[in-house]
Amino acid sequence: MTTTSGHETKLPTAWVRDAFPALAGDWVLMDNAGGSAPLGSAIDRISEYMRRWPVQLGATYQPSAAAAALLDQSRQALADLMTGADGVAPDADELIVGSSTTMLIANLARAMTSQLEPGDEVIVTDTDHEANITPWRRLDAHGVVVRTWHMNLDSRRLEIDDLQALLTDRTRLVAFTHASNLLGEATPVAEISRLVHAHGARVCVDGVAYAPHRPLRVRDWDVDYYVFSLYKVYGPHCAVMAGRRELLARLDNINHQFMDNASAPGKLEPGAFPYELLYGAGAVPEYLHALGRRTGSADDPMTAAYDAIADQEQRLTATLLDYLGSRRDVRIIGGNTADERRLPTISFVVEGRASSEIPPLCEPARVGIRWGHFYAPRLVERLGLAELDGVVRVSMVHYNTEEELARLISALDLALAGHAA
Repeated sequence: MTTTSGHETKLPTAWVRDAFPALAGDWVLMDNAGGSAPLGSAIDRISEYMRRWPVQLGATYQPSAAAAALLDQSRQALADLMTGADGVAPDADELIVGSSTTMLIANLARAMTSQLEPGDEVIVTDTDHEANITPWRRLDAHGVVVRTWHMNLDSRRLEIDDLQALLTDRTRLVAFTHASNLLGEATPVAEISRLVHAHGARVCVDGVAYAPHRPLRVRDWDVDYYVFSLYKVYGPHCAVMAGRRELLARLDNINHQFMDNASAPGKLEPGAFPYELLYGAGAVPEYLHALGRRTGSADDPMTAAYDAIADQEQRLTATLLDYLGSRRDVRIIGGNTADERRLPTISFVVEGRASSEIPPLCEPARVGIRWGHFYAPRLVERLGLAELDGVVRVSMVHYNTEEELARLISALDLALAGHAA
């Protein structure tokens, strides 16, 4: 398979899987959109930090100063994950750290409240995880008008023409997902950003379901706020938000009152965060650079890494979509072609069966998949799937293998036995 950089790549599967201790067990883990396996190096870094730097930051003594420097390095490394094609990445002080995407977006909405007047408008979707819906909807208590950009039922996508019809001179923000964690398909972020900015509004993008799979060209996409969780990108349970410095400067301080004159990131990190997790998260860019050096040019290891990731994931996606598409009792929810927009998060429903019935039937084979609405209940309602208990979801990443996928398919064959095939 030829990747975005125009060359053939092959994932060093044994090396990759050795990097994840959880994969040494006998379970096939295909619930990765809920949380990926953590890198062993992330686990080691967390342990190292807690052993060697059990200190608070901001003091003059050497261990405190050393800890602060280490965290600055990790913050910059995570910012560098979002380097654009021109080599420009957010600066470290444009990166906000928190426990989850849910918390970071809730804090962003809180910090933005004073900028919004009654009658101002915010647009949300009905395809997003609730993390990027609920905080904005709650602004209606301040007189903000919340409009909904509905998924198009024919294309099963967010169509830009539908957004165009919603934009007005009172639109202040459009919040949308880079990829639905249920539909598994990427949205054209750069195109949407151009349209929204032409109307003088800002964008907040939930990148959680996209970040494990493809390069994060945040500046190329001209995004104002981009948020994703590291525990779904092979790291510990924390998250980051990249914002533009000039916009972060306008946000309210949500930290202690004596910090009212503080700048980002401090004013947007109330109570700070578990320092050891930020240090542990520094293992993610280290791993991607190492993967890239093994699969491509040392001059651009990050691109090489994501090329190899995309190659592996598209192979897995094509195989599973082909299997599901061959069954007359299965309906795939989302695109059924393993093209560039299709990510390896694949949802489906089974004729005459509740989705809640299927994953437990795969568990005797020690295959872990999941059912439900995946914190996107509005999308499940719009698709008319609530009475089926939502969807069955298989969510893969690059460390999954063809052998594991064959085991899943065998388990599904048994689970779906008795239905037309």
